[in-house]
Amino acid sequence: MSLEAVTNGMRDKVGNDCGLGATVKFDFGGEGVIYLDASKVPNEVSNENKDADCTLRISLDDFKEMAAGELDPTMAFMMGKLKIDGSMGIAMKLGKVLG
Repeated sequence: MSLEAVTNGMRDKVGNDCGLGATVKFDFGGEGVIYLDASKVPNEVSNENKDADCTLRISLDDFKEMAAGELDPTMAFMMGKLKIDGSMGIAMKLGKVLG
């Protein structure tokens, strides 16, 4: 699954208003980023590399496993596969938004 496919899947999950009220960046290193601007309605999902309230650094493959329910986000964090910069509170809310 390409970054474009993952980005489109994120758009479908987020919809018009996911209720997060913040900006989040998923940083996949050299494979690109997904930027979620849920601070406005309608929410916007893009591949722009902008500053965010919360940045999650994870490989694209690990992110796909997390999205498929094959990798627990807490375990990914504990194992060092997921790094979080910024608001941990926003990161905690993401499970409900993307789940």
